[in-house]
Amino acid sequence: MDRRINTEFRTEDGRENFLFYASGLTTSYDGRKTKRKPMQLLLNSFPICKGSGKFPHGTTEIPFVFNLQGGQTRVLHETYHGVFINIQYFMKVDMKRGLLAKDLDKSCEFIVESLARSAEKAILKPIDFVIVPESVQKLKRKYNVPNFKITGKLDSLVCSISNPFTGEITIESCDEKIKSIEIQLVRVETCGCADGYSKDATEIQNIQIGDGDVVRKVPIPIYMVFPRLFTCPTLSTANFKLEFEVNISVVFEDNHLVSENFPIYITRF
Repeated sequence: MDRRINTEFRTEDGRENFLFYASGLTTSYDGRKTKRKPMQLLLNSFPICKGSGKFPHGTTEIPFVFNLQGGQTRVLHETYHGVFINIQYFMKVDMKRGLLAKDLDKSCEFIVESLARSAEKAILKPIDFVIVPESVQKLKRKYNVPNFKITGKLDSLVCSISNPFTGEITIESCDEKIKSIEIQLVRVETCGCADGYSKDATEIQNIQIGDGDVVRKVPIPIYMVFPRLFTCPTLSTANFKLEFEVNISVVFEDNHLVSENFPIYITRF
């Protein structure tokens, strides 16, 4: 990584040393939602301005370069911000000052993505689907499901994170008025704990693709962009797993709904 540090001083400022730190952490929660000890993926520190002296009045640029390499046998997973699992990388600069002056420090997060030559490539896996009352038997026992037939297709269940998730859905017939058609992206986070594994599914985003009692037999396009930071390539390690699913839901006018679940596999390219 090649970057520069800009320092701006209104008066001459003395310094003893300038230290740079780069670190990467994976944090997770066990089945009781208690925070586990973070897993160190990256730790690198080195001086970028040795010796004591003073910075002149104005702006001073200090270039620095460091290699992004995992510690020991650790793999640098892609940046991810979740509910029970987080993978984050930070850089920090400390300026040690004289005896009577307070030390200065500044930190910021940087994003890690896989290289094209090492990342897994998406292979198209299209799927057609049909939703009818017989496919929601569990719901039928509690609610008088109207007669309906919903068809559609998804362009692929193996998705590149840089490309949108696409497809289409068609309401062939439905006796009940429709209130909304929605597509929901879900994260499934699995963490190791003392009792085995804790698996939690939480919503990332929900997008309405149809509003009101839509016209029958007209294909409705599905188009969803994967949000940065909150998604990453599907990941499975000895300590945790990150998986993703898509729910396509049709909400009736009385607020009951039928939904179809599709596990998806996300890659970088």
